[in-house]
Amino acid sequence: MAGLKSITVLVPGKLHPRSLRRIKETFDLVQIDSFGPASLSEELIGRVRGIAVSPALGGAFVGAQLIDALPRLEIISNFGVGYDGVDAIHAGKRNVMVTNTPDVLTEEVADTTIGLLINTVRELSKAEAYLREGRWVRDGAYPLTASLRGRKVGIFGMGRIGQAVARRLEAFGLAVSYHNRRKIDGLGYEYHSSLEGLASAVDVLISVAPGTKETEKAVNSAVLKALGPNGVFINVGRGSTVDEIALASALKDRIILAAGLDVFANEPHVPQSFLDLPNVTLLPHVGSASVHTRDAMADLVVDNLIEWFSKGRAITPVPETNHIKS
Repeated sequence: MAGLKSITVLVPGKLHPRSLRRIKETFDLVQIDSFGPASLSEELIGRVRGIAVSPALGGAFVGAQLIDALPRLEIISNFGVGYDGVDAIHAGKRNVMVTNTPDVLTEEVADTTIGLLINTVRELSKAEAYLREGRWVRDGAYPLTASLRGRKVGIFGMGRIGQAVARRLEAFGLAVSYHNRRKIDGLGYEYHSSLEGLASAVDVLISVAPGTKETEKAVNSAVLKALGPNGVFINVGRGSTVDEIALASALKDRIILAAGLDVFANEPHVPQSFLDLPNVTLLPHVGSASVHTRDAMADLVVDNLIEWFSKGRAITPVPETNHIKS
């Protein structure tokens, strides 16, 4: 791979250290702290052929302006399954490949989803705090909680992660149904053509949906009202899919029972309204945050770059750029 050393890969902002190390070993790595085209020299603009980025870890948003500023750009390798930090539609129009890191984090995020669901319903973190504060001795047994038994679960976003979550839920003996843009042929779960219809049929709603214009604030007051007073909402997808004001109001007014959230609209900032509520479990976007999984994601970022520049193809192209050839 000696020939790859002449290829310049730009990293705007932060990226996983494993990705950085491997890019530096394989390519001509240029890392910058400021993200706009104005921060790039004319000489650098003329030689960048690849970008590796992770907005979730503090990297840049790679939008149309930056893409258009780099005439030799061929590929944007994104760290993460979600790639809403890259304007993939514009990249596709510019014949620039965009890749993400699916599959390697599917099982980890599904595990986290089930853990968050159990913790939210059975209040395990609150029960531990109760013990640590000496209240078990002082006040007696922790109050009884809600249960998963007999519940029906709806999944919003039945992609790889959604299906992995569904398999786990089946092992718990829970009925599963889903809402997607379209019904998936051959998938044996009940399909609902609207999110509100799904919410009205279940008492646990799990969002694994990506952050797109179509899904923005899709989980709104009407959906939460349909979920009902025994309802539990779990979000491991994207914070942008939820009307956070409506959710905080639904929790406060007991329109739904509880929520468990791993993602937020303006990360790392969590609305104070959530922090003040006793019936919401909050995690700092740790769905895939294990050493094993993050290393696998970091490797796939670099493997996509290597595959593209050595063989003219991408390992995991996103749908908007799947048509592009080297």
